[in-house]
Amino acid sequence: MAAPSSYHHGDLRRAVVSAALEVIRSDGVAAISLRDLARRAGVSHAAPAHHFKDKTGLLTAIATEGFELLAAALNAVPTGTAHRLREMGSRYVGFALGHPAHFEVMFRPHLLRGDDPDLATARERVARTLRSGIEDLPAAGRPDARRTGLAAWSLAHGFATLQLSGSLPVLDDDPVETFRTLVDGHPVADLG
Repeated sequence: MAAPSSYHHGDLRRAVVSAALEVIRSDGVAAISLRDLARRAGVSHAAPAHHFKDKTGLLTAIATEGFELLAAALNAVPTGTAHRLREMGSRYVGFALGHPAHFEVMFRPHLLRGDDPDLATARERVARTLRSGIEDLPAAGRPDARRTGLAAWSLAHGFATLQLSGSLPVLDDDPVETFRTLVDGHPVADLG
């Protein structure tokens, strides 16, 4: 480990975010400490503050990165795809299971700087993509697009949250495929 007497680090921002994600995965958000993360990165205890200011800034950066990754996953579903909304839900679940530390932080607004412009932009990109999935539905199938969107989001988010907490019974080796199967029998699936 490098002596913590220097601020020099190849990519301190990335090193601190990566270390924070490891801590969140293993011990939860409450275990985050900038001083501990600096120690893990081999830099002075004040160095992370140059990038994040404080713990809230770090968690906001993690949430922003999470929303950017989620938007990329959702945007990978081409428009015009049959059952696009269902596939977006599956990608949402896959994202949550593949990035549990990001997911844990993203939807806890009390931990974040709500006025952060990068966070707002990343959130809006996800929201816009999800809205496009609703807009692709036949008009007759979505009398209230906002409620349809809320139902679809709740289904994917709830499933992912229950899966991550270990609260769901083991139904299949692949939780994303289990989600697809469950959605096929749900009224939201009839819309897409």
